[in-house]
Amino acid sequence: MLDFAWSIIVGFWNTAAEMSPYLLFGFFIAGALSVLISQSFVEKHLGGGGLWPLVKASLFGVPLPLCSCGVIPVSISLHKHGASKGSTISFLLSTPQTGIDSIFVTLSLLGPVFAIFRPAAAFVTGIVGGALVNVFDRDKKDLNRPKEDCSDECCSSSNKTSRIFRGLKYGFVTLPRDIGKAMLIGLVIAACISALVPDDLFAEKLLGTGFFAMVVMMFLGIPVYVCATASIPVAAALILKGLTPGAALVFLITGPATNAATFTTIWKALGGRTAIVYLFTVAVSALGAGLLLDTMFPDLGPSVRTHLHQMEPSILGHISAVVLLAVLGFAIFSKTKHVKDVNK
Repeated sequence: MLDFAWSIIVGFWNTAAEMSPYLLFGFFIAGALSVLISQSFVEKHLGGGGLWPLVKASLFGVPLPLCSCGVIPVSISLHKHGASKGSTISFLLSTPQTGIDSIFVTLSLLGPVFAIFRPAAAFVTGIVGGALVNVFDRDKKDLNRPKEDCSDECCSSSNKTSRIFRGLKYGFVTLPRDIGKAMLIGLVIAACISALVPDDLFAEKLLGTGFFAMVVMMFLGIPVYVCATASIPVAAALILKGLTPGAALVFLITGPATNAATFTTIWKALGGRTAIVYLFTVAVSALGAGLLLDTMFPDLGPSVRTHLHQMEPSILGHISAVVLLAVLGFAIFSKTKHVKDVNK
């Protein structure tokens, strides 16, 4: 029993130490982007018809950090401020799948192929979904709907000192507050999988290595919410136990991209047809991306497993892990305190 508990603790710490330098740097870049690229700048580029607004919406969504309220309200705000339905769905599809912090963590745990392929898949998914919405559920009002002035929290300030403070606050307080609990839960789940699950269980006994494994991960990922960064250690642990990279990618796409709350909100705000197109796009794009990854890189699984087995965190990694846990702990504590103060 003590050996089992110790293996979970070691697995948790080693994963945190390996990813923490990348994640802290990602937090810093996310904070900078939050003030350098304002919501008003994004909004004015996402109106009108054609393919170009969809491309820009997906391109903005891949690295862009979100306001503390999350991707759904921001996307609806973009629609209210003039973005077309297609552009809104493009942004809503590409944004939650990845982000600048998630890209760095993907690089640290899963390697450069995943770090490039994952945001590329998010970008393409956004364009495909937006295009399908434009074809099947285009709102004629999209072309002439006036934009409103941006007055949300994300809008930039002209005061440089204020912008620096807000950037640091977003990167090291607001963003960790949004993903902190999910990040810690993801690390614990990954550590438990590593300690409990025999090697090659998924490949040899449960799911196999083909299309069936991807379908199972799709049905697992669609209804639940797993944030883009927190899903990475879970995917790494599953690959370590025999899951194919393609099936893991399906989980990395469907988990963050959709859940029951997202679907019902889209249905209410943008209509049932758009919600169905959104869900269809996530499912088909995830399966297509998973199949393409396994086809293009058939030796990626052994390569990732070798990297994960050989992980030896550096001194910098251990120090960064302490800093990361302190940042997440403070963010979670401040969020809990804020909720209690509001409820008084």
